[in-house]
Amino acid sequence: MADTTDLIVFPDSEGWLATFGTRQFRCAIGRGGVVPAEGKREGDGATPLGRLPMRRLFYRPDRGAPPPCRIDCRGLRPDDGWCDDPAHPDYNRLVKLPFEASHEKLWREDELYDLIVVLGHNDSPPEAYLGSAIFLHCAKPDYSPTLGCVALRRPDLEVVLAGITPESVVEVREA
Repeated sequence: MADTTDLIVFPDSEGWLATFGTRQFRCAIGRGGVVPAEGKREGDGATPLGRLPMRRLFYRPDRGAPPPCRIDCRGLRPDDGWCDDPAHPDYNRLVKLPFEASHEKLWREDELYDLIVVLGHNDSPPEAYLGSAIFLHCAKPDYSPTLGCVALRRPDLEVVLAGITPESVVEVREA
């Protein structure tokens, strides 16, 4: 059951919204819509439904101090990446670049990954092809869809980070 330290994501007539306690924010989800967590597949662009624990926060130290937060937090490094190759033993894990297998670079030129919360999907342990790199991160100004993540404007994400606990989740719901 959701509590006031959970971020609840749900569809609205205007798009997607997220509630956190009494606050409400516009958000973006995956271009593939939502799918049951067990139906999530690598590359489908969908956001998994359900309760996704907030595992760890990464932030860009060259773009500001870490925001107040009560989950594990670490500064990103230019050589941080995330393995999205289902055939690799490090699938859905943080990796160091250069990296021989398919991966996502976490140190980006744009501001989308200035704050990244790793969400608990297919990570305990990861199973090939069931989806990787499901994050809560900064949204594009137009809230265009993500590749499967949940995205909020940075100021809204900072409000959420200040209020979460180690037990907090992102709960993605259907209509």
